[in-house]
Amino acid sequence: MHPIKASVIGASGYGGAETVRLLSTHPAVELVHVTGETQQGQPLAALYPNLRGFVSQTLIAADAERIGRDSHVVFVSLPSGKAMHLVPALLAQGCKVIDLAADFRLRDPALYPKWYRFTHVAPQYLAEAVYGLPELHREAIAGARLVANPGCYPVAALLALLPLVRAGVVQLTGLIIDAKSGISGAGRGGGGGFGYSEVNENVRAYGVAGHNHTAEIEQELSAVAGTRVRLVFTPHLIPMTRGILVTAYAPLRQSLSEAEALALYEEAYAQAPFVRVLRDSLPQTKATLGSNFCDVTVRIDARTQTAIALAAIDNLGRGAAGQAVQNMNLMFALPETTGLRFPGLFP
Repeated sequence: MHPIKASVIGASGYGGAETVRLLSTHPAVELVHVTGETQQGQPLAALYPNLRGFVSQTLIAADAERIGRDSHVVFVSLPSGKAMHLVPALLAQGCKVIDLAADFRLRDPALYPKWYRFTHVAPQYLAEAVYGLPELHREAIAGARLVANPGCYPVAALLALLPLVRAGVVQLTGLIIDAKSGISGAGRGGGGGFGYSEVNENVRAYGVAGHNHTAEIEQELSAVAGTRVRLVFTPHLIPMTRGILVTAYAPLRQSLSEAEALALYEEAYAQAPFVRVLRDSLPQTKATLGSNFCDVTVRIDARTQTAIALAAIDNLGRGAAGQAVQNMNLMFALPETTGLRFPGLFP
């Protein structure tokens, strides 16, 4: 079998570099091009010393026609609002595209000015783009040429809530998602407020009542529920490098025991190789660090008739690069776990 020729646009950022790390040891992939606009001419391994001996590429400019022509698949890991300018040219060259940002996640172009403060310049591709969460869209991903990789918070939030919403056992009003993330979620160029002295020994909420990931969580849950879902989502920044922990609160629609709730999760994820349903313990970020796994569980507060769903992921793994490589495997008819089945780092 000929190798899959893969390129990464935006390899100088955390998400792009993590994608390169996973691709560098993937048994079916040949890494072709890596780009970094402000670091052109530098070896990627000079920016990311963990890649020494694995990646020899030098960062080049994001020439969409050249990269698309030379690649079977291109991962675009740029700030939201950038990929939509490149994707049409990439697809025109016949390659497949996985966008790690938000440019193709939302199906309604009218939502982009509201949630992302830009007008979409390639809305004709929104209907074609497949939302890249295999537990929801595995078959569609396999046949896609454009996949919108989910946001990091939505991966954890959706995997926490999907079994309950799909089974119709929770109310669709009053859903609350409380999430904590490590600071790498802000990217390598995170900017002000993310320095060590400001993050260390500190916890703070941000994006309250308006974080842009709310839109895709609502979009996907609404599709599962068959009716409009509106929810409260509040993210927090905590002083660690990687990881996301989501705690979601869902008012019950009917009486539900903890054993029945756990059975819903085990059934929902029986064919999901990267979702681990925990029965006797609770998810923790350290257990998924550096991996593509999502650990989930659910507890029932009988006193308040509330389901409490929890999920932990690595925001750069299952929340970005690992999910993207998993989607690539599906798009090229490879076993879904190829190049990704390894445990996280502990401690």
